[in-house]
Amino acid sequence: VILFSIIYSLSCMTKHFKSFWVLMIGRLLGGIATSLLFSVFEAWLIGAHGSANVMSHLGKSFSSAQYGNSIIAIVAGQIANRAANYAEFKPTSEGSGFYTGGYLGPFDVSMVALILVGILASSLWEENYGEKSADDDDHDDSSKDEKTSAVGALKGAFSTTIRSPDILSCGIISSLFEGSMYIFVFMWTPALTTLSKEELGDEFDSLPFGVIFSTFMVCCMAGSSLFSIAMEKMKPEQLAVIVFGIAATAFALVVFSGSATSTFLAMNLFEMCVGMYFPSMGTMKGMIVPEDKRAAIYNLFRIPLNFIVLFSLLTDLTPRVSFILCGTMMVVATLLQMKLKSRRIQA
Repeated sequence: VILFSIIYSLSCMTKHFKSFWVLMIGRLLGGIATSLLFSVFEAWLIGAHGSANVMSHLGKSFSSAQYGNSIIAIVAGQIANRAANYAEFKPTSEGSGFYTGGYLGPFDVSMVALILVGILASSLWEENYGEKSADDDDHDDSSKDEKTSAVGALKGAFSTTIRSPDILSCGIISSLFEGSMYIFVFMWTPALTTLSKEELGDEFDSLPFGVIFSTFMVCCMAGSSLFSIAMEKMKPEQLAVIVFGIAATAFALVVFSGSATSTFLAMNLFEMCVGMYFPSMGTMKGMIVPEDKRAAIYNLFRIPLNFIVLFSLLTDLTPRVSFILCGTMMVVATLLQMKLKSRRIQA
């Protein structure tokens, strides 16, 4: 987590420079930090629950985290907007390649938040090295060298993933859902803008994107609250089937909707699924993925996810075709989750 804070802070700092290569280095650092963001925090949380013997509360913790994340996203949006308008975007001196103000303001605020994260993690968190599983005892000699390098850790994670149908299913399902989520992030703006222009014609000015984003986050909060309620009666494997099925329905409504209003409502339905997905998948992965390989396997899961997102961006798909792709991936995720649920129940 401390390394994440340092790397992401450096990525934010590069935004001040008027240099293509410096900015490229910043994007590289940002990519590394993002991988850490979606692996080490979750891995530590699950490990901490295991150490404290409170794994039964893991679902509640993920639900609370998702709820809080939505609130922070709304607040961060407002702070970022004020930071961007606080000062004029300009170089520090005439001819200087170092700029301040304008849209750089939010990145400066982010650096402050990242520094606080690093300080709090170093002072409040205990180190979690992971526990060796029984299966790993049978492979001590073959895996000894794998744990000495990042490449070796990924090789060990890949081997473990391939050997376990449940881990492999989790990886594919999470890549499909999160890939759909990222495609949705790219496409909801042009989709709603196009439909609004068609309906309003010359009367169309612009959409209240801030309000729309806040509405999406409220729906995420509602989804995480529904997860907490549903967890009292259902296992996460069962709940995830319903979540993916509803997400597929939401994308179908977006594709076949003829108005901006109905499309917006369908998008809100998908955002509720997002709010239910993260605690559901987090709880499932906490029970399925071995502790000592957790961070490496989580990073491995992001490889197909990145390919899905790159495919969508590089092929220049229209919003409608993109949402059809998302709906198809949700149908596949639903079927895979049904098989995973059956295996978990039989086990």
